[in-house]
Amino acid sequence: MRAWSIPSQVSPPASGPIVNRERAWNVAEKEVKVVKNIEAIVKPFKLDALKDRLRQAGAQGLTVSEVRGFGRTGGKKDVYRGSSYVVDFVPKIRIQIVVEDDMAQPIIEAIQAIARTGEIGDGKIFVTPVVDAIRIRTGEHGHDAL
Repeated sequence: MRAWSIPSQVSPPASGPIVNRERAWNVAEKEVKVVKNIEAIVKPFKLDALKDRLRQAGAQGLTVSEVRGFGRTGGKKDVYRGSSYVVDFVPKIRIQIVVEDDMAQPIIEAIQAIARTGEIGDGKIFVTPVVDAIRIRTGEHGHDAL
């Protein structure tokens, strides 16, 4: 598995094909701002409190999806009218937020504070670097597209 590394300064490669040399040099001259994608899978009833807390923490936008899945327990067993049955896929909420690197830790702490119940199935948080972002309407790249 390849480990991610974000260089502190980007420089164009010495050789090899470059689609747009001018853009590569412009990127090298600018300070590279690291952007993170934070994806959290949480219990559905935590959404309203989490949305409010994320706004307080500085999140300017987020994407929410209804998802279903299971973790180590493989689902859960319920009893309905005396009959036991297994729910293979538990309903969850997936929240995605793209923020600058310095905002990532406060956002992660906010998610942990609100989503933690201490019970099985509280969820997960995944943090990944974002290579580029493009605003479709204007064509802006990187930080300007956020």
